[in-house]
Amino acid sequence: MIEDEWARIEATSADFKALAHPLRLRIIRLCGHETQTNKQLADRLDLDPATSLHHVRTLVRSGFLEAEPPRTGLRGALEKPYRATTKSWRLAILDPDDRQSVVIAGVDALRAELLDAGPDALLTNSRLGLQLSTEETVELTERLEALGTEYAQRPTTLNGTRVGLFLTLHQLTEPTEQADPRSAD
Repeated sequence: MIEDEWARIEATSADFKALAHPLRLRIIRLCGHETQTNKQLADRLDLDPATSLHHVRTLVRSGFLEAEPPRTGLRGALEKPYRATTKSWRLAILDPDDRQSVVIAGVDALRAELLDAGPDALLTNSRLGLQLSTEETVELTERLEALGTEYAQRPTTLNGTRVGLFLTLHQLTEPTEQADPRSAD
């Protein structure tokens, strides 16, 4: 039986640990549309190559990156390129603490990517507070995930605009009850 490439899979502790670091999330994104060597990643992220290699190896071991066949670089040396898999999009992290850690790492990675891209790179941004029933929350979650998966499954458009999508739907804290300022003692 062939595994559905886009089916949700439950995260392991190794998956969680691999995704709980902003640099690893950036490496996954950088390898999403074209292969990158460790040197290319180190240069792009302003890292020591040994640091970059540590993160790359963690991502390969956990299945978020795959090594492509070696190629000959510009100076004749063999290079090992890496490509991201679809695993990071499909992962279901069930433990709330682990899920929060991965989301916080994602926010940190997003911040770094936005700063790196510059102010003209932001295409749209929305922040919205809603009050939804349980059924409406489930519906919204399912529709957002389906829309993201629909676009992720589309073939890459050559010379198209590369965009990032950071999708987080979260509960807001309940407001604290404050005393009515009109009712003074």
